[in-house]
Amino acid sequence: MNPYLSRKYIIGGIFSLIILIYIIRLFFLQIVDQSYKLSASNNVLRYVTQYPSRGLIYDRNGKLMVYNEAAYDILVIPRQVEPFDTNQLAKLLDLTKEQIAQRLKAAKNYSYYKPSVFAKQISARNYAPLQEQLYNFKGFFVQTRTLRKYPEKIGAHVLGYIGEVDDELTKKDPYYNSGDYIGISGVEQSYEKVLRGKKGVEIFMVDVHNRIKGRFKEGKFDTIAIHGENVTLTIDATIQAYGEALMKNKRGSIVAIEPSTGEILTLVSSPGFDPDLLVGRNRTENYDKLKNDSLLPLFDRPLMARYPPGSTFKLVNALIGLQEEIIKPWTVFSCYGGYNIGNFHMGCHNHRSPLDLKHSIQHSCNAYYANVFRSILDAPKYGSVENAYGLWRNSVISFGFGQKLGIDLPHEVNGYIPTLSLYNRIHGNRLKSLNIVSLAIGQGELLMTPLQMANMTAIICNKGYYYVPHVIKSTSETYDTVQKPFLIRKYTNIDSVNFEPVIEGMFLGVNGDDGGTGRIARMPGIEICGKTGTAENPHGDDHSIFIAFAPKDNPKIAIAVYVENAGFGATWAAPIASLMIEKYINDSIARPALEKHILERNLIDAQP
Repeated sequence: MNPYLSRKYIIGGIFSLIILIYIIRLFFLQIVDQSYKLSASNNVLRYVTQYPSRGLIYDRNGKLMVYNEAAYDILVIPRQVEPFDTNQLAKLLDLTKEQIAQRLKAAKNYSYYKPSVFAKQISARNYAPLQEQLYNFKGFFVQTRTLRKYPEKIGAHVLGYIGEVDDELTKKDPYYNSGDYIGISGVEQSYEKVLRGKKGVEIFMVDVHNRIKGRFKEGKFDTIAIHGENVTLTIDATIQAYGEALMKNKRGSIVAIEPSTGEILTLVSSPGFDPDLLVGRNRTENYDKLKNDSLLPLFDRPLMARYPPGSTFKLVNALIGLQEEIIKPWTVFSCYGGYNIGNFHMGCHNHRSPLDLKHSIQHSCNAYYANVFRSILDAPKYGSVENAYGLWRNSVISFGFGQKLGIDLPHEVNGYIPTLSLYNRIHGNRLKSLNIVSLAIGQGELLMTPLQMANMTAIICNKGYYYVPHVIKSTSETYDTVQKPFLIRKYTNIDSVNFEPVIEGMFLGVNGDDGGTGRIARMPGIEICGKTGTAENPHGDDHSIFIAFAPKDNPKIAIAVYVENAGFGATWAAPIASLMIEKYINDSIARPALEKHILERNLIDAQP
């Protein structure tokens, strides 16, 4: 074969292959790979996000708790900026000349041709004078946003606040871009996807200098922003405000629940703060001040504080004793100034003796419950103290203790019910009932949150069951989906019949003719059932506790009150709970002297 002819075919094949490669590459770039097309589009189109207004938040009675107020972000395109009066702009934006220079430099470093945020969250009030002068500042323009406003200035921990997303979140969730806002805590966080709405976009054509030349395709591809859904909470704003007033200048919390539904009527954490502090341009500065405050106003006590339950826990031990047939309602024990065995002594206050079950609750007898608790753990039918403790612990856990209840708010903690393994480590696998008898009166290693104690109270007046406590009542559209988990009854290990004598004891504790530890909570016209508690505190004075429900028949409210470092439960927690019940049921207060006493007392400054 002619060598020249062979070379011709080889060269032709090489050129054909090169041409084929170019064709395939061009096909890929123009048809398959859209990145270059998008890059070209981005050079001639500007996508302006339309931010939706967040949904409004109402209380259970339709009272507005959170609404939106117009705010404005000032954006800048450095390429379009012309010489301007720096002093005038600094005055209008409440910035220094140095800050103006720094922000303009940062904008140029980001992009000379693309817009970036120059000043955030300018209020409508401050924007008005700026709007009149904006034409003097070429290259600066406005993007509308909204700020949350709180007409009642209450419920900061429940409502929560919003803040700017971080880089980590923008990588995880494509919905959010840098500069977007998201719910950080409270209802704003839990129901972010319900409240946030859906962003829209406007597309503009721009020239090589990024100047707008008109709408792309006459707005054919624009989308409108869809505002967030409105939310109705179970919170009663009137009772919430009243509870916050009663707890002013006191540390502690109030949790009130509607027993028949699990709906939370109030969640008071004190000291609290004005929710408006975490809105707007001063949010970061205000947050730092609140965070460093020694009174811990950001700490959500109803969900996060863990305390010993004190004598309120005697009710649980009574119920377990009845369920296991260790005691009967008529079982009596004597009290000789407390519980004494060998060298061990557990003190008790003066009261008549002996007592049966309901009167032991009325007078909160420590000796009675030391006997009940030890009788459970030492019962021969369980085979060992370890087996009996396991059964006892399982019954306690069935009340929702030692675990998160599942409230629809962030940051709930689980409390603590000591495990058998803990005691085996402490006592070397030789556990005796006397070693842990402090559990009989709600001391020792037990830890509960105020939310769990209010839920326990709801369980008692429901005679054995509860609904997961929650703050959502309804939304505009997604009610069924949101509400479904809160419509399921959860049962304890205790039969309903065993609650009757315990309820009677709580009634006598407030209304008994021969007195009771909770008698200060008594009021005409409302049959309040309650139990006092005093939780030992190794770091200072004991905590004052009171749980209650009312009315006795067909209860409408179950409540738990903790006042830190305030002494006996009857001193402060009981009258606060009683006033809250009266306000909720009667919508008025017939005991102005008691109310004035609570409102005016400063327990924080009184503490050493």
